[in-house]
Order: sequence, then C-alpha cells, then structure tokens
Amino acid sequence: MKTMLIRASMLTMFVAGINFISAQDNSSSMRDYLAPEKSARNVFEDPKGESPAYDGVKVSVGGDFALQFQALDHETKAPSLGMVTGTVNPNTLQVMGSDFNLPTANLDINAYLAKGVKMHLRTYLSARHHNEAWVKGGYIQVDDLDFIKEGFAANIMKHARVKIGMDEINYGDTHFRRTDNAKAINNPFVGNYIMDSFSTEAFGEAYGFYNNFIGMVGISNGKLNQTAVKGANWNSPSVYAKIGYDKQISQDLRVRLTGSFIQTNGLSTGGYLYSSDRAGSRYYYVLLTQNDLMGMNNYATGRFNPGFKKMQAFQINPFIKYQGLEFFGVYEYVSGNKASGLTERPTDGNFTQLGAELLYRFGGKEQFYVGGRYNDVSGKDDDVSAERKIDRLNLGGGWYMTKNVLAKVEYISQKYNDDAVWGATSALRGGKFNGFMFEATIGF
Repeated sequence: MKTMLIRASMLTMFVAGINFISAQDNSSSMRDYLAPEKSARNVFEDPKGESPAYDGVKVSVGGDFALQFQALDHETKAPSLGMVTGTVNPNTLQVMGSDFNLPTANLDINAYLAKGVKMHLRTYLSARHHNEAWVKGGYIQVDDLDFIKEGFAANIMKHARVKIGMDEINYGDTHFRRTDNAKAINNPFVGNYIMDSFSTEAFGEAYGFYNNFIGMVGISNGKLNQTAVKGANWNSPSVYAKIGYDKQISQDLRVRLTGSFIQTNGLSTGGYLYSSDRAGSRYYYVLLTQNDLMGMNNYATGRFNPGFKKMQAFQINPFIKYQGLEFFGVYEYVSGNKASGLTERPTDGNFTQLGAELLYRFGGKEQFYVGGRYNDVSGKDDDVSAERKIDRLNLGGGWYMTKNVLAKVEYISQKYNDDAVWGATSALRGGKFNGFMFEATIGF
C-alpha cells in the first residue's frame, strides 16, 4: 500500500508537468527553502524570511545514505542472563565482531506549492528496524497567505508560520541534530542521545518570529499509529511549546537558547516521546543475548525509554558558536507514571538527562572537526524503585569531503549502573559497551 502510494504520487507529479530542481540548480535560495537540512549545518527551525517568488510548482527530490563499520565490545556484571529459550543452556551475550552494519537510505520529496507554501515527505527506504520502504511522515509549512489573496495578512505572516502534518513534533533542539535513519550529515557523532526525544504524530504548530526571538505552540493527538477506533486507543491530545532566542551577534559569534515543554495525556496515547524512532539505534546488537539474536526485539540498543504515560517534560538547549568553536547543551527533565496498560502505579517517577557537546571546526570551509560529547541519564521509575544510571562518552571527528559527503569516526563508551532494578536476567545490569564506529554519509 505504501509503495503504491509513493508510485501514484510520483506519477501524478510527472503528469502535472512539474519542474524538478536538480542538485546543480543555480537557484540556491529555492533549494535552501525547500530542504535547508541538506545545505547547512546548525539549522534548527527553517529561517523565517521572504518567501521565494512563485512561478509554478517546483519539486526537489533528495536522499540520504549512511553506512557504518562497527567495532564494539560489550560485557555485563549480571549474575545470570537466564536460559537460552527452549533449551537448558545458560544464556550468554552475543559475540561481537568488527564488520559493516546494514546500510540505510532515505528518500525526500520537497515541493513548493504556492508562494510561501512547501510540502515535505520523507520515506525510509532501508532501516535497521524496517528493511522495507516505510513512510516516516510529512508536513505542509505555510509562511505566506498569498494563495488566498495577494498580500493577504502580509503584516502578520511576516512574523508568523503554520505547520501541519504527520511528522516529528518540534519539542527540544536535539531532534534537529540527531540522525534520522540515513540523514546523518548534521549529527557530528554516530549515535543519538540516550533519551532520544523524537516522536512522529499528527500535529499542528503555530510559530512567531520577532527580532531574533522565536515562539511556538503545538498540539498533537499523541499517537504513533493512527486510528479512529475508540476503546483502548481514544484520543488524548498532547500539548507542547517552545520559546527561544537565536542571533548572529557578530560575524564570529552566534548565540541560541531555547526552552521546550510538553504535556502528554492519557494512558493509551502520549507515551511515545522516547520510543517513536522506527529506524533503530546506530549501536547495533550491543548488550543483546542469544535470546535476541538479531536485535528484532530490541532495535533501540544503547538508548533508554523511561516508559512514562501522562508525562511532563521540558528541555533547555544552549548553542554557542564562536569562530570554529561550537557548544551544544542539553538539560532535560521528565516525570510521569509508568503505568501498565490502563493501571497506574501509586507514585510517579522522574528522570534527568544531561548532555554537552564541544566541537572545534577548522579548515578553509570548516570542513574538518574534532570534539566530544558527554551524556548522562539518571532517575527512578517511581518513589519506591532503585535508581537507574547510564552515562556515555563520545570522542571523535569528521571530514566534510564535499558539502554533501561526510566521513566520521568516534570512540564510544557507555555504562549502566550495577543494580537489580534493570531486571533479574538483564544484560543491562552493570552492562558496558565500548569501541570504535566509522560512518560515511551522503545527503543531497
């Protein structure tokens, strides 16, 4: 069904006589407007500016490709991993080697439909979790209302934007720098944050831009899988907001600071903030056992999902770039109830995530960089549970061979605290993995 939809959409665009923009098109402003994530680093929200002139529908077709060579080891302090399913043999960790992971690929379609109106659609062509083509999501972004009447509400739309779709919601700034399946060219490291706040839901967002300030309010239906059937899947909308300041103070200095908040509601919806990535983690098979041979039961290895429902979360993100020196930070706090189905626990739990990236970019076009990232998560499932702790260190660097091709290498070390809270037979108890990752990625 998904493949048929893609083919039908592509055929319709060709029949309509659409003008395609190639990678060599000289209209860089149009290209940047349609797909800024491909042409610039450190782009967060699409910059608000004058919309390109409209002289007919234009479509930009792009893609992403990524391939890693993984050389990671893992170990655990768990006293027992149980038994191999269906046998009387003790369960053991998978024996890790050094080899290539499954390559990943994306297909992007960006269309300019009217002055200041663009559409984005992303399809995962190959992913760790879904090896078949899978539509990730898409949206319509409206920066002008000239399609109603030329100049309609121009003074308002000069500072406003509306975004509607079934795609990733704009909570926090980490989702702008994360790897989205094969789109890894804006992530200076190989993996994403331990608590990976990324959710694709049906949403609507309203933005305001004024004198380097940005504000946003949004609402989503809190669902990853969509259905109108009531029962265990009734709608409980989630609400979220962001406020921030982003200014290029001088040629050498840029400062950005944002704060985001989200409130999810209901026990059957709104629990996907840290578990919605359908592509899978970059650190394949780490701390998996013979009972999960290929990671099919745990495609998010190396990440942590608190598993809360009815949760409140906020994230603060400073970003400072002075010449070649770049800092990005994360402070995130989430609280909620780790309900089982529709049954709530007597008390709520909470977790805190800290993250800090420090990079130095150098070369005539800042095509090289070196740096490190520290990431820490700690907290409790509820008032009576023991504390969970995870910490990770990444050290690495990269080379933009061209503006569309990036090669990067990193050393990673991630550890879990030695406590029974992880489970009686969980490899995460006192677990650790470390080693090197090499990644090559292309985005256009």
